[in-house]
This record gives sequence, structure tokens and C-alpha cells, in this order.
Amino acid sequence: MASTETTPAQDAGSIEAGLDALETAATGRTPLRQTLLTKVLPPLTAIVVVLAVWQGLISLKVVDDPTRLPSPAAVWHVVRQSWLEGTLLGYIWTSVSRGLLGFCFALLIGTPLGLLVARVRFVRAAIGPILSGLQSLPSVAWVPPAVIWLGLNNSMMYAVILLGAVPSIANGLVSGVDQVPPLFLRAGRTMGATGLKGTWHVTLPAALPGYVAGMKQGWAFSWRSLMAAEIIASFPDLGVGLGQLLENARTASDMAMVFEAILLILFVGIAIDLLIFSPLERWVLRSRGLLVKG
Repeated sequence: MASTETTPAQDAGSIEAGLDALETAATGRTPLRQTLLTKVLPPLTAIVVVLAVWQGLISLKVVDDPTRLPSPAAVWHVVRQSWLEGTLLGYIWTSVSRGLLGFCFALLIGTPLGLLVARVRFVRAAIGPILSGLQSLPSVAWVPPAVIWLGLNNSMMYAVILLGAVPSIANGLVSGVDQVPPLFLRAGRTMGATGLKGTWHVTLPAALPGYVAGMKQGWAFSWRSLMAAEIIASFPDLGVGLGQLLENARTASDMAMVFEAILLILFVGIAIDLLIFSPLERWVLRSRGLLVKG
């Protein structure tokens, strides 16, 4: 008669197989139809609703002055004209290249600064409140002193970006480090992960959620700081970015061009979030078992 008893090794193997099957089922590829319904359809619906309300305000004569509110068709005509003239991508690239380069500089400064503030009590007591104050300071406030210090050039633009983004990145990392369980640090020290090695292998990975949130907020401050600098400190030698395009439209009282600039600024902000920060956030959550699908 065959035995029905199982050995501990068989039990462990069956449990492991069950967990693998569960993980495989939970993390399988999302069907295309579900992706379209949950991620593509909602924003498209929102855009259609906004355009319908916008056009309705004009068609129903709620706002009948095109110098105050141009029609969607008028704005589209201006955008199409810029594309045909070959200037549209130039506006976008001028601002995006500045914003991303300035943000990278801010990361190089804000990351070690955040670690220093998080790990050294004296430094936290000395400059922690200053970082919080700088984070709440409007970015536009840095444009006049930056112009006086550095003149009308790209260095001024980068300085404004740094002053706007570094405090957010540093504070985000400080918040992430503060939330690292002490058990992780003790376990790291037990395995020899001390000093820079412990920071790289234990502290930073454990603090990633707060750090990523700080980076995302830092990019938002970078982009807003850059737009403020381009609007206030416009100069022909700097090239025409989206901020200067907006200022040129205001000077010409061209509301269709004003809306073109606003929509392009909004488009870039959404695109950077969808292409960089949203995937990064999903990766961090998924690596911690906090996001099963998506």
C-alpha cells in the first residue's frame, strides 16, 4: 500500500511552488483592453469634457470676446502654425533641456545635503529649518537677485532652478531617512554595512519612497522656477523657451498664443511625470510588494 505521508522537504517544495504560482498570477501582464479602459480612457474623457466646456462658453456667448478667450480652433491654428514654421519643437527643447540639466545639478547637490542633514544632528539643527523655509519661498523671488549676481545668461537660469529644487530634494530624502526602521540599520551594521557602504546599501534603498517623492516635488519646483525666470528675465541671446513665448504673447496681447504657451508648459509637465516619475514610483512600490498590478 502506497504511503500518503509527505516529508518536510516535499511540504516546503509545495509551499514554494504555491507562492510562485500566486506571484505569477498576481504580476501577470495586464490585458490591453483593461489598460485602455483604466489608464487611457479617463484622461481622454477629461480632455474631451474640458474642450466641450471651453467651446460651449464661446458658442453660448458666455464669453464672446476672442481677445479674452480664444476658441480651441484658434489655439490649434497657432500651434499648427508654429509646427509648420519649425519653431514649436525649438520652444519645447530650449526649456526642457534647461529644466532637466538644472534638475540633474539639483540632484547632485540635494542628495548629499539631504543625507548630511538626516544623519548629523548639528547640521539638522543648523540648516534644517532653513531648508524648510527655502522650500516654501516662491521661486520667482530668486529671479531678481540671480539676474543681479549673474546677469542675463543661462547661469542665472540654472541658479534659479537650483535654489528652487534643492530644498525639496533634500527635505524629501530627510523624510525618507527618518522613516527607515532602526532594525534595518542595526541589521546592516551587523553584516558590516557601515559608513558609506551602509548609506549606499541600506539607508538609501530603504529611504527610496521619500526620496522619490522629494525628486518629484523637486522637478515641479525646477519647472516652475525655470518658467518664472524665462518670463521675467527674457533676453534674445537666451533663446525663446516656453516662458519667453508666454511673455511675448502677453506683450503682443495675443491670447491664442498665450493659451498655446500655457498648454505646452502643461504638456511638458505631464509628459515628464508620465515618462519618468510615474514609472519610478511604480517600480519603488512594486519592489516593496505595495503594487501588484500597473
